[in-house]
Amino acid sequence: MCDYSLHHLATRPARIEDKLVTTKFSNSITRGFAAAGEPHVAVCLLPGTEIAFDENVECEPSFGLGILPNKKIGQRLARFRQINMDNPVAHHDALEFPDGQVVLVTRLCQGQRATVLQLPIAAHPVAAEEVARREVLEPSLLV
Repeated sequence: MCDYSLHHLATRPARIEDKLVTTKFSNSITRGFAAAGEPHVAVCLLPGTEIAFDENVECEPSFGLGILPNKKIGQRLARFRQINMDNPVAHHDALEFPDGQVVLVTRLCQGQRATVLQLPIAAHPVAAEEVARREVLEPSLLV
């Protein structure tokens, strides 16, 4: 998904092995992911997409007014998820790290590079269909 503030930009869905960079898009109030080499196209991640950053992630402090240092997350792997879905004007796009930290994508420092490792199974129609077929067949095998 792409956050509400990116809807007026050109977008495309993420693909496995995409090389991403955190970007502050022009004509937008937020940050998101762009593919390396496509700085004006927002790459939309589905909830459950796993990404690996080239280096430990950094983000702006929660109440950063330019006077506090960036927060070092100390993690390189993350899973995309959406939060605050009950509030239509809040940012929804977030990353969850293995240690449980959740950071809004719009707070990520610019210029960080990441690679899409895995898409959620719903993004693979053939794989999702196979899982559904197994779920139907397997109970009958247990009888």
